[in-house]
Amino acid sequence: MLARIFSCAVVGLEGVVVEVEVDYTNGLPGMIIVGLPDTAVQESRERVQTAIKNAGLHFPRHRLVVNLAPASVRKEGPYYDLPIALGVIVLGDHLAASSLDGTLVIGELSLDGSVRHARGVLPMAATARAQGFKRMIVPSVDAAEAALIPDIEVIPVSNLAELYRHLSGEETIPAFVPSNEAPEPLFIPTDFAEVKGQEHVKRALEVAAAGGHNVLMSGSPGSGKTLLARALPGILPGMSIDESLDVTRIYSVADQLPAGMPLIRNRPFRAPHHTISHAGLVGGGHIPHPGEISLAHRGVLFLDEFPEFGSRVLEVMRQPMEDKIVTISRANGSLTFSANFQLIAAMNPCPCGFYGDQRKACTCSSSTVTKYQKRISGPLLDRIDIHIEVPRVDYDKLSSDRLGESSAAIRARVQAARERQTMRFVGSDVVCNTDMRVAEVRKYCKLDETGDSLIRAAMSQLNLSARGYHRILKLARTIADLAGSDQILATHLAEALQYRPKGIQSG
Repeated sequence: MLARIFSCAVVGLEGVVVEVEVDYTNGLPGMIIVGLPDTAVQESRERVQTAIKNAGLHFPRHRLVVNLAPASVRKEGPYYDLPIALGVIVLGDHLAASSLDGTLVIGELSLDGSVRHARGVLPMAATARAQGFKRMIVPSVDAAEAALIPDIEVIPVSNLAELYRHLSGEETIPAFVPSNEAPEPLFIPTDFAEVKGQEHVKRALEVAAAGGHNVLMSGSPGSGKTLLARALPGILPGMSIDESLDVTRIYSVADQLPAGMPLIRNRPFRAPHHTISHAGLVGGGHIPHPGEISLAHRGVLFLDEFPEFGSRVLEVMRQPMEDKIVTISRANGSLTFSANFQLIAAMNPCPCGFYGDQRKACTCSSSTVTKYQKRISGPLLDRIDIHIEVPRVDYDKLSSDRLGESSAAIRARVQAARERQTMRFVGSDVVCNTDMRVAEVRKYCKLDETGDSLIRAAMSQLNLSARGYHRILKLARTIADLAGSDQILATHLAEALQYRPKGIQSG
């Protein structure tokens, strides 16, 4: 009698239903697993056999063949342990095959029969619902994540013996009921009220938050660049439920969901060190997994000490910054990950950090300064909308007890600007101004005669590329949205132009 159990694999960010077939064959007792399994799946033989014995059940003394179909999809990870074990139990007539009708099963087994955590449960649950499954058996620690997908019954299991008694009708495991309580956020951003001085930088970050624009901050060490960047998430608008599910799916596949937080409600803030590898930033590996730019999807990617990142590492961000996705190609196929992130970069103006500082002299030669600043290529700089200098803060401002404007007040203005954009782009896939394509720029970023004369002069003086021209219009559109204006005025355009880079400095 052939036993057939359904499980799931994750390819990229999507689930693929896997049919686990278990049957007897002639030969010495043992288990053979076929269907393109990796080493972790092959090792299921020992885990399954020992877990069944320790659960008080009989393991057949036959030669068993386990087939994981479709064979064209590579199976990785230990998450087929539980469906294989159930297939063996059904094959031994300990369970009726009908008890698993319409059920998708995932879970890793310990030797004592307990069921361990599995990664990628959210995309698996979405696939289960899309494929018509009515029930899903998952590790108890992952039940809250699976329950994010509606219209599917989630059965949380802690060990194999408990699941056997449930399926045989001896006892019932109640379906998981999700809690409506929101967990405390793990990342609490700095309030803008605590940042002394730097009003023009705060304004630039407000504009960036309102339109999703990329920012490059330059200034001497200790001027507050990192503090300002870490305060940015506090003024970003909240995520919709669709955005939260989109981000949670990536974190689930990357196995980086925080414990006790099945749904990510706050926008991600990722700050990788400058020694990160190419694969660590954009994703990769033999079987590609999401990198930092995908983990920053719908949130902020903060790159401190920007010129210290490897040139190859930085250049591979150019295409994702434009397309909002990253495609990783390997010999056995290509995978696409979402990468709609907001880049916030910080750098010193020179290796010693004090070029242009009013109080401390720079010890670098002019050629060293130029070489250092040229580590960031022109095409990458052209993709950054806002370039802002962060000067040293005076003692009087640092020692003052006076607080600045709070993040809550700034966030209210940002939220109002985003709502204007949502109404403007209703029915399209454009979320905010930075996502506008050429057609949307032509439609929504029209200038009056004064603005047209201003941008014409700027094109000549700043040697703007076509991309730079469109980015200035998008930025001006955001500034107009913050001001509550339907029309881009000359003042909005002038503010957008002042955020353009002043060129490579020389000594």
